[in-house]
Amino acid sequence: MPRIWGARSLAPIYPDKTNLPEPIGEAWLTGPECKIETGPLVDTLNHAWQKMPLEWRGTDFASQRPSREFPLLVKFLFPRDQLSIQVHPNDAYAKNNEASGALGKTEMWHVVSAESDATLLLGLVPEVDREKFQSAIKQGGLEHFFERLPVSPGDTFYVPSGTPHTIGAGMILCEVQQNSDLTYRLYDFHRVDAKGNPRQLHVEKAMSVIDFEHRRGGKVSPVALSSANSAKKSLLVACPYFAAERWDLSAQHHANSDPAHFELLVILSGRGNIQWTVDSRSYQQGECWFISANLGQFSIVPESPTSILRTYVPIITELRDKLSRDGVPNSDLKQVLFT
Repeated sequence: MPRIWGARSLAPIYPDKTNLPEPIGEAWLTGPECKIETGPLVDTLNHAWQKMPLEWRGTDFASQRPSREFPLLVKFLFPRDQLSIQVHPNDAYAKNNEASGALGKTEMWHVVSAESDATLLLGLVPEVDREKFQSAIKQGGLEHFFERLPVSPGDTFYVPSGTPHTIGAGMILCEVQQNSDLTYRLYDFHRVDAKGNPRQLHVEKAMSVIDFEHRRGGKVSPVALSSANSAKKSLLVACPYFAAERWDLSAQHHANSDPAHFELLVILSGRGNIQWTVDSRSYQQGECWFISANLGQFSIVPESPTSILRTYVPIITELRDKLSRDGVPNSDLKQVLFT
């Protein structure tokens, strides 16, 4: 996805994508037109999802989450300049104010790499209110009303709908979000596109969806999960739209699919093989793997130290109960579970 704020090199995630003719801001891994490379459903993801057996999706989708659209959008972001100051609506606002079928957008960012001075703006400082914010849009200085957060590799940030934000330069992020590209821009630093035109702003809609009453979102502290085979696993964040874990593996790791839901494995770094009952395939950095709900046992066999972001669509009450049974303290769960 070309973006005015993007990079002309996507290394090290995609080392062959350098000296690009235009700045690329986003690499979508699960967009509707992304293509499945292997397996019995080689097609665009949108078409594959519609004809996918229910047992691949999982019992949650068969009984509680009917959906014609793939529910998760996963991306890598490559900002070399500041993104616009923006906000995303929730589902109710999108349904009532956008095209039929539009969804809101709640998201999270996991930092893959970052320069030493990288920062982002996420959420408003306590003293700002609607009137002060509206005035700053017209008079300038809007960025001073935000919490400025330093960014380091391994950090995770939760960005619920209604929370204004912008990402700075000098980092690579893995983003997990609702399958929506609905963004309302408040301010774009007076930039113009290749034709000299400023990008469209959406101030009225943005002001309608910003939640000035509740300060939500921000940096999230991961919660350690029990694991075997010398794997290190952490729950990064979970909400009704997605849950995300980070797995760091240096040796063979055995896992099982969950019959309730499919999952995605995004390879943040490393290479190796994924093995299951009837096949084995190599993986490498930058790939996204769909693990069907009925796959059963599978193994990840690293050839080099491997970091994976695992994401799926949870039912929060069931996830909370499962983690509690696994011995995760409720005080820790409050840090990462958002209803």
